Amino acid sequence: MIRPPADAAGDGPAVLGRSRGPRGPVRPLVEGSPRPLVECHDGVLLDLDGVLYVGPHAVAGAPEAVAAARAAGLRVAFVTNNASRTPETVAAHLTALGIAAAPGDVVTSAQAAATLVAEAVAPGAAVLVVGGEGLDAALVERGLRPVRQASDHPAAVVQGFSPDVGWRLLAEGTYAVRAGVPWIASNLDVTVPTARGLAPGNGALVEVIAQATGRRPVAAGKPQTPLHLEAVRRTGSREPLVVGDRLDTDIEGANRAGVASLLVLTGVTTPVDLVLAQPVHRPSYVCADLWDGLMRGHPPVHRHEAGGWSCGGWICTTTGTGIALVGAGAGLDGLRAVCAAWWHDGGGDPETVREVVAGLGL
Repeated sequence: MIRPPADAAGDGPAVLGRSRGPRGPVRPLVEGSPRPLVECHDGVLLDLDGVLYVGPHAVAGAPEAVAAARAAGLRVAFVTNNASRTPETVAAHLTALGIAAAPGDVVTSAQAAATLVAEAVAPGAAVLVVGGEGLDAALVERGLRPVRQASDHPAAVVQGFSPDVGWRLLAEGTYAVRAGVPWIASNLDVTVPTARGLAPGNGALVEVIAQATGRRPVAAGKPQTPLHLEAVRRTGSREPLVVGDRLDTDIEGANRAGVASLLVLTGVTTPVDLVLAQPVHRPSYVCADLWDGLMRGHPPVHRHEAGGWSCGGWICTTTGTGIALVGAGAGLDGLRAVCAAWWHDGGGDPETVREVVAGLGL
């Protein structure tokens, strides 16, 4: 029987290793780092969409940042919740964008899910796949046999997003799950981005089987820790840095795993989202883009002698209704000061955050 990591069951973090170093946990944005992060870590676990590319184009500076990280000796892994594409397909996509990648550099939620299955079933066992070729390839890599029918007596069910999943395949998964075999989901993302906008994701399809069976799957992808564990296992990193653009998957996943995280503002998270984030969604560092985040230092945020929090040329204080920011300098420094004030001194009306952050020009 599969025993999920502690965080998957809601029992607290599953720490990956020494990734926070001898100083202990990094307080979100407050401690900063006088040295570039490429000098503080031995591995970098990179999300894809919103970090390395947006739509059909690479994010400015991202190819150069990945190359510089490798030149500095970091082990690079491209980590994705997408279970529909094989590592070969992902690597080819990144290479076409100018980001050198081999299939072995790619870690998918399909691979993390296959690892969970392999720990629970006999070698060579049949596994019913409610998904696409990414899951098939991951299961074969682990010595398992993908099938598509409950009549093949599968030892487990694994489910991941594929645009080809329809009623018949969902029904086969339902039959097998109702029979009591382990059920693993690559991720529980309710939506998936498409060229036409957001569409139902794997989490929505998981709900179909959940409603029909009364059971819940073990999830492998972010924000649960199995995907990060898989990336660390494949890279051998002992001091990994998680880089992402989403608070509720990338950053929460890093916090659950007990590793440092870097939020880039080139994807879905806005500066206002960051300020208003709940504790589990707060990153260790924030940056404008991947190059700045990896190759430059991150200033700390200090308690100001006159009250409030200061970073660079900015001072932010809380008021009876919200926050006040004075000073000048880099907009990111102002954002760091705003985050510290809101997170540590309490806030008031979130609308004041929107007004103050809008003035930073980020």
